[in-house]
Amino acid sequence: MEEHASSSSSSSQLQPSLDDCLKLFRGERDEQRLAGLLVLTKFCNKDDHTAIRKVYDALGPQFLHRLLRTGIGKGSDVGSSDNRDAYLQLSITVLAAFCRVPQIAASEEMINKIPLILEAISREAGSPIIEDCYEYLFLVSTASEEGVQTLYKSGGLNVLASQMMILPDGSHMIELALRLVQIIVIKLPSENVYSEHPTDLSLVVCAVAKQFAVLQNALKFEALHLLSTILSNRYSAPVYDALRLVENDVWSTNLWIGIVAILQNRVAPSHKLHALVLTECVISIVGERWLIGEMNLTGSQVSLPADRCILLILESSRVEIAVLLNDLAYLKYEASNASSNRENILVKQRNLGVAFSLVEKIIKLISSFGGEESTANAIISESTFTNIISGLNETIGVVLDYIRDAKEHGQMKGDDLLAAVRVIGSYLAEAPDACKDKVIELLGYILSIEGEDELSPFYSICFLLPMLCQITLETGGCKILASSGAFREVVGYLIALIDQNNFTSEDNGSIFLACDTILNLLLKQEQIKFPSDDPSFIRLLVALSRWAEGMDDASIIMMASSICSLILDLTSEEALLNHPDFTSGDVGNLSKLIRRSFVMCGQDLISDDAKAEVDLFQIITSAYSSWADRFPSIKQAVESSGPFGFRCVS
Repeated sequence: MEEHASSSSSSSQLQPSLDDCLKLFRGERDEQRLAGLLVLTKFCNKDDHTAIRKVYDALGPQFLHRLLRTGIGKGSDVGSSDNRDAYLQLSITVLAAFCRVPQIAASEEMINKIPLILEAISREAGSPIIEDCYEYLFLVSTASEEGVQTLYKSGGLNVLASQMMILPDGSHMIELALRLVQIIVIKLPSENVYSEHPTDLSLVVCAVAKQFAVLQNALKFEALHLLSTILSNRYSAPVYDALRLVENDVWSTNLWIGIVAILQNRVAPSHKLHALVLTECVISIVGERWLIGEMNLTGSQVSLPADRCILLILESSRVEIAVLLNDLAYLKYEASNASSNRENILVKQRNLGVAFSLVEKIIKLISSFGGEESTANAIISESTFTNIISGLNETIGVVLDYIRDAKEHGQMKGDDLLAAVRVIGSYLAEAPDACKDKVIELLGYILSIEGEDELSPFYSICFLLPMLCQITLETGGCKILASSGAFREVVGYLIALIDQNNFTSEDNGSIFLACDTILNLLLKQEQIKFPSDDPSFIRLLVALSRWAEGMDDASIIMMASSICSLILDLTSEEALLNHPDFTSGDVGNLSKLIRRSFVMCGQDLISDDAKAEVDLFQIITSAYSSWADRFPSIKQAVESSGPFGFRCVS
C-alpha cells in the first residue's frame, strides 16, 4: 500500500503544471512558446476561464498571430507543408479556447483575425480544424457588435453559404453555422444583408432545409426558426427570386417534409406558429400546388400521402384562428386595461394575418380546380375535399362571430377586422351561399369596416365585391343589398376608384366587378324598388360620364353608358337639373356618352370590341326607348347626329 502511494506521488510530480507552461510562454524564443502550447493542450481545461486568462496574458497576441499566418502560408518562415498543418491546427485550437473568455473574444486582436479564420475554412474543407474555426467565429461574433460586423464585411456569409451544404448532418459545425447566419440576419441591417447577398441566403435556405427535413433533435427547431426568420423578412423578395432560379425543387420538398413533421407532432405552440409562417413564405415562392402531392424524403423509401400537408396546414391554421380571435376579443373588450395590452394585441394580429393568409391560399388552390373534378380527385380524395370545405365553412363562421362581436362593441376600425373581411370575401367569392344568415345579418356593417389607416371604407368593399357580384345575379341577392343599404357602399366605392384617375390592372378588375354589381341591381329595379331619388346614383351618373369622356375602350364606354341609361330611367331631366349635385354640364357629358355608344354599336360595320358588347347595347337601347322623351336635351343630341338605329350587328 505504501509502495503504491509513493508511486502515485512520484507520477503527479512528473505532470506539467500551469506554472511550467507560463514559464515557457515568457521565454525569449518561439520554440519555447510552441513547446508550452503543445504541453498546455494536453491538460488545460477549456472551461477554466481563470487559467485561460493567465495563459493569454503570458503568451500575448503576437505569437499566436504569427503562428496562424505561418499555418495559412502567409508567414515569413513558412516551412514544410506538414509543419504548416500542425501550426494551423495548434493556433486555431488555442485561439478557439481563448475565445471562451468573453473579454478576450471581444478584443480587437481576436476580431482582426476573422478574415484569416474565414480563409482557413475556405482552404481546409473537411479538415479537423474546421470545427474550431466555426467555434472561434461564433464566440467572437457573439461577444461584440464589431465581431459580427467584421464577419459580414469579410465575406462571412458567402463562406458560410458555400460550406453549409457539405457539413455533416446534425454536426456541431452545422449547428454553429446555423447560429452564425442567425446572428448576421438578426443583428445587421436587413436592407443591406438581403440586397447584397440574395444568392448566398438562397444557398443557406437550401442547406438548412435539408437539416430541417432529416434531423429529429433540438437542432430541427433551430433550423425552423432560422428559415422562418430569413424568408419572412420584409426585405426577402430578392431571396425569393433567387430561390425560384434554383434548378431543382429539393429545397421546397425538404421544407414540405420538415413542416409536416412539426405540425403532426406534439411540439410547443411557438414552433407550430413558425412552421405556419414558413409555409406561407414557401407558397409565396412556389405556389399553392406545393400543398399537395406525394413527397419522399431523400434516400428514404417512406412516402407521405398527397393530402397530408394541406390537411395539417388547414387544421393548424383553423386552430390558430380560433385561439387568436378569442384572445383578441378578450384583450380588446374584456381586459381591465386594453391600452397596456397594445403590444400583445399587435403580435396576435400579426400571427392572425399569417393564419388568414394560409386559409386564403387553400381557398385559392381549391378554387383553381374549378370544374375539373377529375383533376381534383386525382390529387386529393373526395372525402378530403369534403373535409376541407367543411373546415373552411366552420372557420368562416367563427370569423363572422368575431365580426359580430366587434359590431356589438361599436368597433368600426381595425386591421384585424379588415383582414377578417378579406378572408370572408375570399371564401364567399367561391361559395356565395356559405353562412348565408350571418352574412345577411352583418353585410351592412362589414362593408363599413375600415383599416387603421383608412379614412373611409374602401378595402372591405373591394374584398366582398366578387361575392356581391355573384349574389346580385339573383333577385334575392339584389334585395339583400337594397334592404341593407349596402348598394350605396358599392356605388361609393366605384366613384372613389374612378376619381383616382390612375388605374392599375387590378383596379380595372375591381371597377368592372363594381359596375357588374350595380348593373345587376338596376336590371332588377322593378322587383326591388330602389328609391328613385337616391343621391348616390346621381353622383354615379356624374362620375361615369366624366370617366368615359377621355376613354376609347369600348368596354368602358358601353358599361358606363348602360349603367347611366338604367339610372336615367329612374328619373327625368327636370328632376336631375333640380338636384344640387347635378349641373347642365353633366347633361352635356351624358349626351356625349349615350351618343358615343350608339355610334360604336349602331353602325353597319362595327369593331370586334364593340361586337363583344352586344348585350350592353341592348340594355342601352331598351332603356333609351323608355326615357328619351323625358330627357329632351339628350334625345336631341343623340338623334340630331344621325340615324344610328337601335340595332347592333353581331
